[in-house]
Amino acid sequence: MGMMKEFKEFAMRGNVVDMAVGIIIGVAFGKIVNSLVNDIIMPPIGMALGNVDFSKLAITLSEKTAEAEAVTIKYGLFINTVLDFVIVAFCIFMVIKGMNQMKSQEPEPAKEPTTKDCPKCCSNIPIKATRCPNCTSEIDAA
Repeated sequence: MGMMKEFKEFAMRGNVVDMAVGIIIGVAFGKIVNSLVNDIIMPPIGMALGNVDFSKLAITLSEKTAEAEAVTIKYGLFINTVLDFVIVAFCIFMVIKGMNQMKSQEPEPAKEPTTKDCPKCCSNIPIKATRCPNCTSEIDAA
């Protein structure tokens, strides 16, 4: 039963659950982008290029025979896939850019000083010093 307990602890760790949610959302987003490219972007581009359906663009290397299917290089599908990638990459870029802007707007916490000035000689000395190493005057521990 120890192995099952270890697996449960591993699977329920925050990072694993977050990663699983991210993958599921990524797959769903990929389907949306695929539909955007195939159903919205490519038809007008194909129409502008003379009613070309990119998904059917291919180079036939060998015609279909009774024994074998046709051998084709489907470069139109490759063009669609490249557009899918470019759109996904741009969206991820925009999300990360937005997150970085939000991060940079957060003020940095103020650091506690580690040095102070000697009231007698104005030398920079450690904050916990009780005597100045330069002028040897005693310093209040305030």
